[in-house]
Amino acid sequence: MELRQLRYFVTVAQEASFTRAAARLHLAQPGLSAQIRQLERELGHPLLDRGGRGVTLTEVGAAVLPHARAALAAGERVTHTVDEFTGLLRGRVRMGLISGAAVEEFDVAAVLADFHHDHPQVGISLTEDTSERMLAALGRGELDMALIGLTGAELDPAIGIEVVLETALVAAVAAAEPSCGPELPLIALRDRPLICLTPGTGIRGVFERACAAAGFEPGIAYEAAAPALLLRLAARGLGVAVVPELTAAEAAAFGVRTIRIVEPEPRGRLALAWRTDRPASPAAKVLLGQLRLALRTDT
Repeated sequence: MELRQLRYFVTVAQEASFTRAAARLHLAQPGLSAQIRQLERELGHPLLDRGGRGVTLTEVGAAVLPHARAALAAGERVTHTVDEFTGLLRGRVRMGLISGAAVEEFDVAAVLADFHHDHPQVGISLTEDTSERMLAALGRGELDMALIGLTGAELDPAIGIEVVLETALVAAVAAAEPSCGPELPLIALRDRPLICLTPGTGIRGVFERACAAAGFEPGIAYEAAAPALLLRLAARGLGVAVVPELTAAEAAAFGVRTIRIVEPEPRGRLALAWRTDRPASPAAKVLLGQLRLALRTDT
């Protein structure tokens, strides 16, 4: 029995599919199936029921699963202990990042470049996705840390959070549109065509929760993953873009002007997230510490 076979078994159990598990493990499906069957032969019992629409655990498989997870965790702790003792950083760190987060005030690229320069034996995987999917990936152990937008939903207590930026949400309209003042009640957006970030993002979640509390469902006419595209659509008069607060110069550069949303005033929060209930690799600990220092805005 090998640790990699246990890892394959745990992954198939999590995905309930050999196809998805093989893709996640970057293996050919026949090879994955062969390794699982070899493990079952060594144990003398089938661990997975391959019938029906999906893959499910047998009674023995369900009993073995927590022990397989414990064995994998113990193996990781052994490696981490040796690395910490020798001062060696190696392996791979997996980080998630929301679209548009790597801007001048949060120069994530510079932090990653400095980390790579100091620890060239550590590989860095960078994933750009929505906040909801990255939180799910953190929960599954597929990411070590992520820079996300908080939606206002309750978080898993095993997720550590450090807010690095809080900003008001504003309505961006074409610069040529008649002025309606510096502030706009949220309810006034009820009958307007809106331009928003995609579902699963922090800003979208915060905005939808505010609208629900105000008693209406926002009419989303256009959605996109990049805030810059939202502003370009608004500049063309296609609707009202709901975006984080902009400076006057930024708004002018995109051909829009911004109006503060009030009653209530929804606010977006950008945060660094990581798991607190499992041991992180020495490399992940170091990079997380450097990111927390670099993204801290109160120093």
